[in-house]
Amino acid sequence: MKYMLVAGEASGDLHASNVINSLKKIDKDAEFRFVGGDLMSKATRKSPEIHYERLNVMGFSEVLRHLPDLLKNLKNVKAIIKEYRPDVLILVDYPGFNLKLAKYAHKLGIRVDYFISPKIWAWKEWRVKLIKKYVSNLYSILPFEETFYKRHGYTARYVGNPSVQEIDNALRHLPPKNHFMERQGLSDREKPIIALLPGSRRGEISNNLPIMIEAAKRFPDHNYVVAAAPAIPEKFYREIAQDQGLQVVFGATPTLLKYSKAALVTSGTATLETALIGTPQVVCYRANGSKLSHWLMSKLIKVKYVSLPNLIAGNNVVPEMLLHLCTPDTVARELGPLLQASPKRDWQIAGYKTVRRKLGNSVASDYVAELVYDSLTTV
Repeated sequence: MKYMLVAGEASGDLHASNVINSLKKIDKDAEFRFVGGDLMSKATRKSPEIHYERLNVMGFSEVLRHLPDLLKNLKNVKAIIKEYRPDVLILVDYPGFNLKLAKYAHKLGIRVDYFISPKIWAWKEWRVKLIKKYVSNLYSILPFEETFYKRHGYTARYVGNPSVQEIDNALRHLPPKNHFMERQGLSDREKPIIALLPGSRRGEISNNLPIMIEAAKRFPDHNYVVAAAPAIPEKFYREIAQDQGLQVVFGATPTLLKYSKAALVTSGTATLETALIGTPQVVCYRANGSKLSHWLMSKLIKVKYVSLPNLIAGNNVVPEMLLHLCTPDTVARELGPLLQASPKRDWQIAGYKTVRRKLGNSVASDYVAELVYDSLTTV
């Protein structure tokens, strides 16, 4: 079979590469072309048609600046789809770009499958109409999305969440705590740690890290350590923090979380990973911190919670300090009980078990590959 996959960012490159490896195990004649990154290149032993770094822009102003390049890349990908005519086009997240490709491929009579649903349950719900019209199969990594799509008369299949296997694997290969502390050059090894995860983008880090540090400083009998994003240099963290004693860890986030008493985590996939590791957390999302932004968000977002543990559990498992509510005082107030034995700490740990149970044990990439291949070969 001929497969084409499109991923527009680093996380999509990871998940798509796993799907490619799974497809290769069950389809010995599989052919691939793709838009993505280095992990997909490694899986296919080919270069991408376009590297995702040429597509990965965030925010209105950045998109506007790069609009000519984005439109050119969109045109080029459409031309590849038309020339290659894959048996199936597998789109991975990245909806602003990928839903345009779904429409184009559908008009060519090419089947479109989608792995990792756009978060249309939170905002831009109108995109459901596009998915219903142009996407044959949607493979979800969040269990509550099945119910959401069912309400709209569309069947989505929950295939498992990749973070489950990724975190389970990381926990199986943890170094001893003393080796980790020594290797990372962490001081005051007798003090318990508060892990700070301020996000993966510079804007997120600028908004959240100073508040996290100020909150963590309210607990001088604890160390605070930043889990750095891979693409952000250490110098940037130090410039933002203005804290000479700041300790930063690269490439060891699961280990840091496992050996931390609690964590302050910017909303995103990291909140789910923290829950799967079992570390109590306070979810922080500052942005510009205005009351107006909070009001607008409350009108635009259609869900009760924003963090993945709460959305999956369907309950207020972790505290969410958002926008103007995210201050050193409010964060520290929620963090304090999590640093010791307390009902709030016990509540989170129990909620994490619910999250883990609801996610199940399916290996998402294997399940997707089986569903894609079976549907192509079943007459």
